[in-house]
Amino acid sequence: MVETMWNRRVGNVGIWAGLLLIAAVSSTVSASEPPQEIVGKDGAPMVLIPEGVFPMGVPKAARDGGLDERPNHDVFVSSFYMDKYELTNGRYLQFVTETGHRTPQHPTDPKKGLWKGNMMPESVTDLPVINVDWKDAEAYCRWAGKRLPTEAEWEKAAKGPNDWRFPWGDVEPTLEHLNFNQSWRGEATLTQVGIYEKGKSPYGIYDVAGNVWEWVADWYEADYYAKSPARNPPGPATGQFKVLRSSGWQGETPQVRIFTRIKSLPTDRNNSTGFRCAQDVPAPSGQ
Repeated sequence: MVETMWNRRVGNVGIWAGLLLIAAVSSTVSASEPPQEIVGKDGAPMVLIPEGVFPMGVPKAARDGGLDERPNHDVFVSSFYMDKYELTNGRYLQFVTETGHRTPQHPTDPKKGLWKGNMMPESVTDLPVINVDWKDAEAYCRWAGKRLPTEAEWEKAAKGPNDWRFPWGDVEPTLEHLNFNQSWRGEATLTQVGIYEKGKSPYGIYDVAGNVWEWVADWYEADYYAKSPARNPPGPATGQFKVLRSSGWQGETPQVRIFTRIKSLPTDRNNSTGFRCAQDVPAPSGQ
């Protein structure tokens, strides 16, 4: 009987040791996995976009779309973080205050801006910043310890692995999905970031259609899709124009499609263009 009880005790110890080992391994695995959401150095919430393949460009079943949005092609994108919201005036004010960077002004018409000279009205704090050129956007992201997303990263964040026309699927857009089809009325033209629950992407990214166009890192090339790398395409090495994605407050239904891309001089500043930032996923500790 003593021998039997001893064996049972040894057996129980072995079971508990095994359970502790499993728990330790699980804890290590979970600790090495990046969190689903983080807060950037600038205080902006960011969402993890997981690695994977997605169909980039005009959906295979679609009959519309420009030649520069074709062909539909599979692209692998490594995991990264994307700002959950378009960059706001409030956050841009922090950047301007700390760095002395120029304020976001329309180059020719003060009425097409939101700031009053060098002052930001409190009423526009949560509206997306506008009248920023590509270098302004890049400078902000660098200051915040981030970067502009590549065009491929932007589209992956906007539609996930789905071959959709819009961030929410193939249902035609309404004013419950996004801010679009507007005329310029000053700050009343734009909407506060993050209010369109029906319009967010599969990963929970807001306003990837409507409100403002968004700068991405890539130079523009009309036939880039036909020759771009299948993994993490960085965009053309050089060019005259940069790419804008999303669509602005003035966009109509054909323009708010998730695959729409337009070109713009990197020095252009206008009242329908803003941006958001991306960030690399840190390597697990010990690597």
